[in-house]
Amino acid sequence: MMNYRMKIFILAGGLLIGSCQKKELVTRHTVNTTIKYATGFSLRSEGNVHFVSINSPYPGAKETYQYLLVPHGEEVPDHNDATAVIRTPVKTIVCTSTTHIPLLDYIGETESLIGFPTTDYISSEKMRQRIDAGQVTDLGIDKGMNLELLFSLKPELVMGYTMTSDLGQLKKIKELGIPVVINAEYLEAHPLGRAEWIKFMALFFDKWAEADSAFTRIETEYQATQRLASTAVDQPTVMSGIVYGDAWFMPAGKNYAAKLLEDAGTQYLWRDTESSGFLELSFESVYERAKDADLWIGVGSFQTLTEVRNADNRYGLFKPLQDGKVYSYNARKGAKGGSEFLELGYLRPDLILKDLVKIAHPELVPDYELFFHRELK
Repeated sequence: MMNYRMKIFILAGGLLIGSCQKKELVTRHTVNTTIKYATGFSLRSEGNVHFVSINSPYPGAKETYQYLLVPHGEEVPDHNDATAVIRTPVKTIVCTSTTHIPLLDYIGETESLIGFPTTDYISSEKMRQRIDAGQVTDLGIDKGMNLELLFSLKPELVMGYTMTSDLGQLKKIKELGIPVVINAEYLEAHPLGRAEWIKFMALFFDKWAEADSAFTRIETEYQATQRLASTAVDQPTVMSGIVYGDAWFMPAGKNYAAKLLEDAGTQYLWRDTESSGFLELSFESVYERAKDADLWIGVGSFQTLTEVRNADNRYGLFKPLQDGKVYSYNARKGAKGGSEFLELGYLRPDLILKDLVKIAHPELVPDYELFFHRELK
């Protein structure tokens, strides 16, 4: 899980239920559940009842997943068999990605988490206090999660993610009678789209107002920084990624990371590629285009310039390494070594963008100190 997310960044209105409803809902009050950037989920709300669709549950998905969120004590509207009914608000949850943790923290539901696979990955100080107090059960490695232990916790909800149509452990969890929902935030191409999944989390806790408020603050900061970056006179050229095996992995031009670099007022050298995923290129092709780049942003887990050089002496051919303009995003680590960038970055693209502006245009933010990123020495 963690290696995949690291690789992805480095490299990397109505709802259709799918069948006709048999009767109309009685609408007491329609909540303003607006989705502005996220495309991976959509919803229609009638009173306290929410129809939710996961439009892109995994890369290349042809199917969608539907959930019907109904408050305890209220009548469940008619729905098709493929729609999962979930009673709200839930009181306990098991999450499977560290990116879910800040979503709980920011809506005041930290105490709802009762289980997680490999808790050492979690960096959140609030959540680590609960872990240290024995209030969050370690369920083992993600794909080998201890289902017997999970069942004993009796969580009201498990929030998972999937890379394929084969749900693996999540399917087994559903067979145990535990509600499972898919969070596909990692597929969003727009940084604010990923952050907006806080609203998805909030639906299960009746915390829409808290989520909307948190997201609005993040959006406002992001947009202000983007406007500031647009005033820069020059746009430094940027290369990214590193070699894995025989290929150089880096974000494609429509990727989330490329969008951040664009909004920071830089020229990402592969911005003209159309994919929203990641590129696998030969070293030679990368060298031909990026040998004279101004900045190298995103170098995996390397801690020093010497480590970069020692990993592959060809890296020394690039101007950013020669000039010491190489940046990683591992400046902040949790108590057990977890990456704060990989945990909090999806929700706080405003902080990532400020970092990138500080790197590319330090004169625009003279008093700002890098948060996630750091310059390798």
